Amino acid sequence: MSVYSAQHLHKLRMVVTGGGTGGHTYPALTTINTLRERLANAGTEPDLLWVGVHGGLEEKVADRAGVPFKAITTGKLRRTPTPRELARNVVDAFRIPIGILQAVLTVARNRPAVVLSTGGYVSVPIGLAARLFGVPYLMHEQTLSLGLANRILARFATRILLSQEPSLQHLSDSARNRAVVTGNPIRPEVLAGDRGRGAAAFGLDPRQPIVVVTGGAAGAQQINRLLAAVLPDVLAHCQVIHQCGGLSLPEMQQVAAQLPPALAERYRVVDFIHDSMPDVLAAADIVLARSGAGTVAELTALGKACILIPYASSAGGEQRSTAEHLAGKGAAVMLDGDGATPERLREELVGLLVDPARRSAMARAASELGHPDAADKVVAEILAVVSRGA
Repeated sequence: MSVYSAQHLHKLRMVVTGGGTGGHTYPALTTINTLRERLANAGTEPDLLWVGVHGGLEEKVADRAGVPFKAITTGKLRRTPTPRELARNVVDAFRIPIGILQAVLTVARNRPAVVLSTGGYVSVPIGLAARLFGVPYLMHEQTLSLGLANRILARFATRILLSQEPSLQHLSDSARNRAVVTGNPIRPEVLAGDRGRGAAAFGLDPRQPIVVVTGGAAGAQQINRLLAAVLPDVLAHCQVIHQCGGLSLPEMQQVAAQLPPALAERYRVVDFIHDSMPDVLAAADIVLARSGAGTVAELTALGKACILIPYASSAGGEQRSTAEHLAGKGAAVMLDGDGATPERLREELVGLLVDPARRSAMARAASELGHPDAADKVVAEILAVVSRGA
């Protein structure tokens, strides 16, 4: 902390904006917690304000984290050319100026030393207000290709913080000179999991290979049904912990009930894995999952061999781009489109399970793409900007 003087850090005032999805919200929360910890070591604390949409995920997360929250009105540009979406664009066109005015008043009243944005359409008004008042503005992008909001904001951001190296190619020459690859902040508890605890939580043997399957907190029917089709063959080689989501739980429990007893003992299915997820990920030899930004950030930081099935409707095809990038580096297997079949899943899963050397090579390649210290790097960029501006 000696690089930053007490004058710079005393009651550092920062506005945080970003939300709409967990992919935008949780990196902001992790950064806030890391900043608080860093400043506590220097005997101070940040003066924070989180700006978002009323009723959005970010409002709930800010409340739980004890961060003051300001809701503003904002609109979203929808790029799906349907009559309904076009009509909503027209309505939101009248909301955007209101949101910009509210953002300008918020920045004027709070006079922050720095603004951090983690994306989503709510970040645009605050980014514009920061520009108007000459407040240092840091923009973080979680996905490989920049979202629409961040493509707008990158034109004048003081610093552009990227999660992955290939994102640099999506920036103009001017923006690239202001960019740095920090990685995508992940919860520190994810890095502190224990294999033994993860296996024990589900009554499994930590000495035997474990495959963890997840489609996210709500599950993914495509992944669940692909797994159901290959379970008997896969369970002959491993144990499986499956987070299937609430909607698919009865169906997957029925699948489990039809397994031979010797194989059923090796399969654990639940709707949602709560606080034990860090331990479960630590126990995983292979992870079968979607390729959302947060998931990929965690898996690469942990150095996990993985099979990724991109969500076909992700904005801008970003999940496919991310999975394709990892597969090209030997850090994952991607099953996509017509290739996402039970036969292909069986081939890839069993192939990895019977070939520990290949599995280890994939895990090492994933680790080389990971940024377990991403939150520290983002906080360092925040403090460096504040230090220069003080």
